[in-house]
This record gives sequence, C-alpha cells and structure tokens, in this order.
Amino acid sequence: MAEMATTRKATPKKAATKTAAPKTAAPDQNILVIDVGGTNLKLIDSNHAEPLKIPSGIAMTAVRMVEEVRNATKEWGCTAISMGYPGPVVGGKLLAEPHNLGPGWIDMDFEKELGLPIRVVNDAAMQALGSYDGGRMLFLGLGTGLGSALIIDGVLAPMELAHLPYRKGKTFEDYTGIRGLEKLGKEKWLEHVFIIIDMLQKALVADYVVLGGGNSKKLKELPKGVKLGANSNAFLGGFRLWTDYK
Repeated sequence: MAEMATTRKATPKKAATKTAAPKTAAPDQNILVIDVGGTNLKLIDSNHAEPLKIPSGIAMTAVRMVEEVRNATKEWGCTAISMGYPGPVVGGKLLAEPHNLGPGWIDMDFEKELGLPIRVVNDAAMQALGSYDGGRMLFLGLGTGLGSALIIDGVLAPMELAHLPYRKGKTFEDYTGIRGLEKLGKEKWLEHVFIIIDMLQKALVADYVVLGGGNSKKLKELPKGVKLGANSNAFLGGFRLWTDYK
C-alpha cells in the first residue's frame, strides 16, 4: 500500500461542476476513486461523470470489495487509485476494522490485490479535501456513521470524533449516525445534530463547517457558518490526492 503523510496541503476548491471528474485528473492519468461507505461502495474514474454504486453493508468484506472493484472496472483502464476508508488511516495504513462493514480490511494489501498504485485516506478526509474553500474548515459527514476532518490553512488533519462520549454513555455517532436517526426520529435527531455541530465548531475554533454524507440533506435550515457540501466532493478529493500531491 502506498505510503501517505497524515497531513496534506489542501488547495481551495474551484466552483463545482456536475462533470468535474475529467477536469480534475492529470491528462496522463486515469484515476479510480473508491469511496467506501457503510451503505454503498461508490466508484468513479477520470472518464466518468457519474459514480457506479454497489451496495455494501456488513456483508462487504475487504475480499469482496476487491472482487467487486476488479469486476466493475476491468475495462476502465485506470492507472492509479484513491480510496476513502470509513475508519482511521495514518500514513496510508488502516488502523482499525470498519464498524459498518465486514472484516479483513486492515490486513489487506490493496495495492497488490488491485494491481495499481493506491493512496488511502479516511473517507471524511477525502470529502473534506474536495470541499475545502480556504481558512479553518471543519468537515462532518452525516451518513451511516459520523465522519470528521479539519483543514487549517490548507493542512488536512483527519480526525476521529465519532466515538467520543456525548451523553448517557453514548457517542456522537450514536446520536448523529443512521442508528440515531432510526431510534430518535427525524425531529429529535436534528436537535442533537445541531447541538453537536455547535459543540465541535466551538471546540475546534472552525471558521465554518461543511456537512457531507447522505443524511446532510435532511437539514433544511442551517446555522450561520454551516453549509452543505456536495457528496461528489469526495470524488474531487480523491482526484486531488494525485493531482495536487505528487
């Protein structure tokens, strides 16, 4: 697996476009971006405008993921891979098995099995890279779990805020993730989401907060200093791993 630094210089993003993928990859590369989620595995390369979605969940082991990617992209002609992983990553190394997927991830040599050079970061960090617009930005991903990353003056710091204690012996993710939404209902879930956004923004002294993940769309009114980021920014971040950090 290719080695990566824990922090990386992030370039503020330009205006988003619906077909940004071909415009962000270097002309001599065809980058495959793998966004590993608890609900779907999303694949896109430099020559596609829309991602391919493959259902994931607890049955998606690392071995199965490799097989799915091989089968889906064998005709794509990719030259390198960026992967966003739903767990802690340091120096390109996975530190823990994912909470919402099957096993086998930390021991998998993805570069060897997929046969291409690969750069791996936390999935929230990858989306944060594609969402960054300067200053001090906190990214929070409201999806199956809770992703988080902080970028300060262009330097990316992947974070693991999801499993910090929040209340009643539960974590931030217990309240803001999909299980919290199902247990609490939308109204109470929203109350806790807003409380947690405010807490983390103040604690990390963020100039602004960008929200990603599929459940961010449930927030119709946003507090000052909070904005929605497009889920496609994860792919922009994946392309940036190779175009901006050679």
